[in-house]
This record gives sequence, structure tokens and C-alpha cells, in this order.
Amino acid sequence: METLTKSNYINGVWKESVSKKSMPVYNPATLEQIAEISYGGKSDAEEAIKAAKNTFPTWSSKTPRERSTILYKAYQLMTEQADDLAKTITKEQGKPLKEALGEVKSAASFLLWYAEEANRLYGETIPSSVKTKRLLVIPQPVGVVAAITPWNFPASMITRKLGPALAAGCTVILKPAPDTPLTAIKIVKILEEAGIPSGVVNLVNGDAKGIGKAVLSNEDVRLITFTGSTEVGKYLMEKSASHVKKLSLELGGHAPILVFDDADIDQAVDLTLASKFRNSGQTCICANRVYVQQSVYETFTEKLKDKVRDLRQGNGLEEQVDIGPLINEHQKDKVMTHLRDAQEKGADIYSPHNDNRNHLSNGLFFPPTVLTNVHKKMKVMHEETFGPIIPVQSFQSEDEGITNANDSNYGLAAYIFTKNVDRSVRVSEKLEYGIVGINDVFPALAEAPFGGIKQSGIGKEGGHHGIHEFVELKYISMGISL
Repeated sequence: METLTKSNYINGVWKESVSKKSMPVYNPATLEQIAEISYGGKSDAEEAIKAAKNTFPTWSSKTPRERSTILYKAYQLMTEQADDLAKTITKEQGKPLKEALGEVKSAASFLLWYAEEANRLYGETIPSSVKTKRLLVIPQPVGVVAAITPWNFPASMITRKLGPALAAGCTVILKPAPDTPLTAIKIVKILEEAGIPSGVVNLVNGDAKGIGKAVLSNEDVRLITFTGSTEVGKYLMEKSASHVKKLSLELGGHAPILVFDDADIDQAVDLTLASKFRNSGQTCICANRVYVQQSVYETFTEKLKDKVRDLRQGNGLEEQVDIGPLINEHQKDKVMTHLRDAQEKGADIYSPHNDNRNHLSNGLFFPPTVLTNVHKKMKVMHEETFGPIIPVQSFQSEDEGITNANDSNYGLAAYIFTKNVDRSVRVSEKLEYGIVGINDVFPALAEAPFGGIKQSGIGKEGGHHGIHEFVELKYISMGISL
């Protein structure tokens, strides 16, 4: 077991928490304690905010090229340390090592993209209707940023926030999820090695309520960027109102997949499987509801069941493992609640891995499961499960499929499988989602905007759009003599 008594990073110094308290970190595949780290709180967060505020003038005044150079160095270091970082992710989060390595590569890509984007944050000259005026618009960093990140992607969700924030000239207080702090510690060490100045990035692990209270009550924090549940996002919106803080929120999802009768069924099955069971279903854009046109419904479900039967579940550090554990007991209880609710309401359950699972009894594993004969009154059809359960329902017409897909308060991602170009355009334009994948279930890329509508959030991450969340536009009107 690793003991990290100084695991908060404030003003360039690795520190114990003010309270001297510590917190355990567990491997969800074995329930073995793998680390003990500092448990920070409100006082630690206040110290971090002060450091970020004091450093902001210096960091924001650096040239974009100077900031870019540090981010590019961090990208290089993360790429070099990818194997080690991937193992850390698997140990504390549970996803298979091959998935963890993919996440590290994705995380590094955000550092690279925003190292480049730092030099492309352009202003604007507006042609004036008045001869004696010259009109300018310049982007300036918003100030101190609080970044609150989740456990399901403990590396890429950090760099997706820190990359644009640092590129824009902001300073940051990072609060990672308590289940996955070790990845955050390693990423901050990479930034430190890359030459990030003291106070620019500050890491506080520990008490979510205490740290959150410090962030919300301090007017020096100008922006909160958060990835997590819609419930917490609403709370942050409410409590940020007193200081009119800027918010960037990537919240819950309940992604539908529409499989039309003209789709490549084998492709649709393979990608549906890949989407749903990646990270044991613990992703905000994974397939939560699958709607299949009636004429191909039976073919699709039988092929899907065959693929599910061949999946291998186990410790993510072992070779050939496709699915790891869930993150904690709370998440496992939620998935079980959804399964029982569906069963009580008439769903047919296909769970071929329920038998002979003694080798998984020590971890937080839940067998990959297919549900048929489902309807919209079941929890799985209107609540985010965040687990390896996939409900499949048939539909008749294109309009019915669209109506089913849009029947949600969430609006993060949706997917279509069809070979018909006209249909792909029609349906994608009618889907009430911020992201639509056509024959594609992995839309997240550093160069593209990521974010939802409705109760799935505010703002975008990724692409040139993502850096604009971290700046304010200043308009300058200049009177001149002719």
C-alpha cells in the first residue's frame, strides 16, 4: 500500500491537509486498499484559492506561446508515462488496462490540442459605422477556475478542463473525485515536471462539501467547471448565483441508440456493445436505451446476446478482460435497483455471466445484462443506470423512433445506425441532443465540441469552442481624430 501524506498541491508545494486527516483509496476489482492520502477540506481549498488568485496576474500576462510551451511539454511527458498512468487508472477505477491506456492517450490529446489552441485565441476588429471610432474585441482569461472532475474518466476529464483553462491564462483549483485521486496526483506531478509555475494549478483532495463550500462562497473563484450528475449541477447553479459565477457544466445523460432496418446490423451490434459496456457502462454518453426497428429487432437482439455471452469480466490488470468492476457499492446498489425494477415490471433478462462467478466475488462486479420486453415506465428507460445493463425495445416508424429517443430530460448524446444519407440528416436534425453519432458511438475528440442541452449541461468542452468557456470578451471603443 502506498502512503501519500502530502497529496494536496498548493502554491507549488505538496502538503498534508490542515486537519492532518487521511482517506483510503481502494481497488474496486479486489476491494484491496492501495493507498492512503491526505483528506483536505475547506481550509485547504481557501489556501488554494488564495494561491491561485495571487498567481493569476503573472500567469495571465505570459504570452500564449509561453503557456503553450508548458502544455506541450506536459503532453510529451504524459505520452512517455502512459503505461504507468494507465495502470494507476485501472487500479483505482477498475477499467481494463487497454481502456485505461486509451484514456491516457485521449487525456494527452487535450494537452496537445490546447497547447496549439493557446496561440489561436483571436480577438476581433469591428468595422465602425462612425468614422471617428475604432472598435476592438479582445478575449481575456476569466480568472480563478475551480475544476471538479468525476471518477469514470479520472485522466481525460482533468486535462479536458485544465488544458483550455491554462491555455487561456486562468489559474486553477482542481478537486478530483475521492474514488480516483491517484490519477489526479500523477497528472499534477506531470504538470509540475513540465514547469508549471507555483500557484497556477492547485490540487485539493478530500471533503467534497467543505471544498465545495469554499469554492462557492469565495468571490475570487470566477468560474466553476464541473462534470458529474445533474443533481449536483443544479446545486452548483443555485449556490453560484450570489456571486454570478460563470459555469461550465457537463451533466448526466441517457443516450438512445436508433437502429433502423437499413443499418449494417453487425456493425450496429458491435458498436452498441462497445458503447454500452465500455467502462462497465459507467460513461455519460454510453448507450442507455436501444431502439431497434421491428423488422430487424429479433436479428439484432440475438446477435447482441451472442456477443454479450463472449465478453470476459474480471480484474482490469489481467489480459483479455473486456469488463471490469463498478466503482463502489453505491453504484452497484443503483444498478441492482434498476435491474429489479425492470424485472418486477415484466422485462426479460439475459445475463449469461451470472453462473460460475466465484472468481469475481471479492470485487464490485455486475454481470453484463440484456433486457428485452421493456417499456418506458421502467427506471432503465428514463434514469441513467451507469452500469452494464442494456435495454432493447422495438419501434415501427422513423417518427416513433425519434419520439422515443427524445422522451428524456437529458440531451447529451444520441446515436443512429442507418445507411440512408437522407434519413441520417433528417433524424440527426430532429434529435434533441448536443451530440449525435451516425454509425459512430465514440464522438469525443479533443478537436470537437462536447456538451449537452436540456438537463445535460451548459457550455462545451473540446475544440476551439472549449477555450471560450474560460475567457471573457472585452469590447474597446476608441475615439480618434481624423
